[in-house]
Amino acid sequence: MANPNRHLAGWQGILQADAYGGYNDLYRADRDPGPIEGALCWSHARRKFFELADLKGNTRKGKPAHDISPVALEAVARIDEIFDIERGINGLTAAERQAARHQLSRPLIEGFQGWLRAERDRLSKHNPVAKAIDYMFKAERWPAFTRFLDDGRVCLTNNAAERALRGVALGRKSWLFAGSERGGDRAAFMYSLIVTAKMNDIDPLAWLADVLARLPNTTASRAPGLLPWNWQPTECKLAA
Repeated sequence: MANPNRHLAGWQGILQADAYGGYNDLYRADRDPGPIEGALCWSHARRKFFELADLKGNTRKGKPAHDISPVALEAVARIDEIFDIERGINGLTAAERQAARHQLSRPLIEGFQGWLRAERDRLSKHNPVAKAIDYMFKAERWPAFTRFLDDGRVCLTNNAAERALRGVALGRKSWLFAGSERGGDRAAFMYSLIVTAKMNDIDPLAWLADVLARLPNTTASRAPGLLPWNWQPTECKLAA
């Protein structure tokens, strides 16, 4: 919990994430300067149902077909309808996405909520499907799952962030060590800078090379001009 609190100290806004418990302090009402609003990931919720409805997966594991949960199968189908709507509104403005979600997604979400609660009432707390449903409702998570309905900036999932971190996760298997805690902190800084450059449609190598060359002659007051969203490349001439 210490790292999220330290990294986001003094910040308020909407945090798109999974339900990792280390973020919980950020959502407290007594947090200074105020609570962060959570927006939970529907891919994580869908995965829990999908694992219980995956016929091919169960076959690979040698499980009989009757182990497939019809409730989980229906949950996946309902969630996929919401994903289909999102694919259709990709690229629209935040206001347009919010309007489309209000018209198309909200009725599906409200129906899904009622259906989930009705199915949960029929299940033992030890049932795997009950645990998948509880994941969406416990600790007052439902408002965070439905945050995307009222704000077109919020994504349905945090898949984009996880894809951005995939290289780090795979790299750990090869790199093994950062050398020290200080080295780990510096690696995190560099990852943040490189991904920020990419998000601003800037070649990270060109940006880093230019910024590192200019930094020694740049005053602290002019340093913000070198940030990826402000950066203008130096005109360079190749030596003959």
